[in-house]
Amino acid sequence: MTKRDIVVAISSETGLVQQDVAKVVQRTLEIIREAVSHGKTVELRNFGVFEVKVRKARIGRNPNAPEKDVRIPPRSVVKFKPGKEMRDEVLKLSPDSIESAQTAAPDASTPPAAE
Repeated sequence: MTKRDIVVAISSETGLVQQDVAKVVQRTLEIIREAVSHGKTVELRNFGVFEVKVRKARIGRNPNAPEKDVRIPPRSVVKFKPGKEMRDEVLKLSPDSIESAQTAAPDASTPPAAE
């Protein structure tokens, strides 16, 4: 699902103009990005939590030269923890339904690939 799919779905359900919905969706995503990039936690009830975690420094190994250790510095990463409702719904999925959803034909909003 793409941002465009979300805009079309909201527009068709609410009757709002797609351009207005697109502006709201885009601004929402920008606000979330800005907050997380400043180290803030964004909690969306019944959806999930975006937060910044710091990974510790560690020693890595180069598979092409395993005798040499590579120091990996500490770094900040974004973590997403799904809310209870989302987690419960995902747990109900069977592996077959996930594979079929991922390999399903593209929807009508996606242009066909050039042959």
